[in-house]
Amino acid sequence: QPMKDFMNALTAWIYPGNSIVVYKDHEEVFRYQSGFANLEKAIPMGGEELFNIYSCSKVATVVSALQLYERGRFLLSDPLSEFFPEYRDMYVRDAKGRVEKAENPITLRHLFTMTAGFSYDMSTAAFQRARDLTQGRMDTLSVVRCLAEDPLSFEPGSHWQYSLCHDVLAAVVELISGMRFCDYVRKNIFEPLGMADSYYHLTPQLEARMAEQYTFVTADSAGQRLEELQSAKQSDQGAVQNVGKSASYRLGSQYDSGGAGIITSVCDYAKFACALANGGVGPNGERILSAGTIELLRANQLGPVQLEDYNWPQLAGYGYGLGVRTMMDRARSGSNGSVGEFGWGGAAGANVLVDPDRHVSLFFAQHMLNPHEEHYQPRLRNVLYACLQD
Repeated sequence: QPMKDFMNALTAWIYPGNSIVVYKDHEEVFRYQSGFANLEKAIPMGGEELFNIYSCSKVATVVSALQLYERGRFLLSDPLSEFFPEYRDMYVRDAKGRVEKAENPITLRHLFTMTAGFSYDMSTAAFQRARDLTQGRMDTLSVVRCLAEDPLSFEPGSHWQYSLCHDVLAAVVELISGMRFCDYVRKNIFEPLGMADSYYHLTPQLEARMAEQYTFVTADSAGQRLEELQSAKQSDQGAVQNVGKSASYRLGSQYDSGGAGIITSVCDYAKFACALANGGVGPNGERILSAGTIELLRANQLGPVQLEDYNWPQLAGYGYGLGVRTMMDRARSGSNGSVGEFGWGGAAGANVLVDPDRHVSLFFAQHMLNPHEEHYQPRLRNVLYACLQD
């Protein structure tokens, strides 16, 4: 009941609708939906809707790469230039705009840990060159090869910065495996776990099944337009606006976004979270990763300077593993959960939480950009752990 009450409180406030699935061991123990999949038409959330899960896709990307790590195809210390020679001689642009040659190579560990020096700027000359070269198709390998032309934000390994690191990692998976990245994930994660409702590219059929996507426009930014923007929901802080179902990180018909590409249902992606909470074995008994690799995945990789960069409010008390938040300090976080609990969130409010010690996982999704992660993420975690009986 506490989780139902919490989800209902979210939709009573500003969130259009939400959905959640919780697994304990290999058993689905809780499923619930609240609010609306379509505010304007008052269509309730039913639980089978599809969502853009944005950066929750990153968890599948790092797991797919770690499968190749387990097969001996690379070490974390390997330089990126072994796979993409374009990255052999990189340059760094400092705060004053000066460009100098990088002293250290980008390694695969830097890609996993967001410490390579990339940014999330997709308006650079490198992206325009990729569009020209591919006639707008933007296949993953071409985009990543062009990205090497942009100067880095800092010396590889010296700082943490949220960026396109996992998009580059997806290209590494594609190059090593010889399979298009979306096909690799489908064959090695989705199909083994019975995830028949997870995809990388939006089609008219999938769009028809997708929950409406909204954004929260603050009262400050909307000004006198607030009433015009109002569709069906608002608070003193702002209003909800329907923004359509597309995602800006789909750069072209052949671009498989490792950082933000997955379209899925809550019940489908929850199977993936369940596997990570149970030593890599999914609800159907299929293994996608070893327990030891999951331990490595959730081990903090950041040093003191990098942890200073890693300062989002909802991540207080967390470190960063191989592409996931990982609980380090319960007191600092205010968490009633386990040390080593890990996961990540997405731009429209999806959130995956995995606890291998207690064999508990959840996948939660809503479909509102500007989702106030600092509000709902720690509260969702605390309510989950308060509901556990062991």
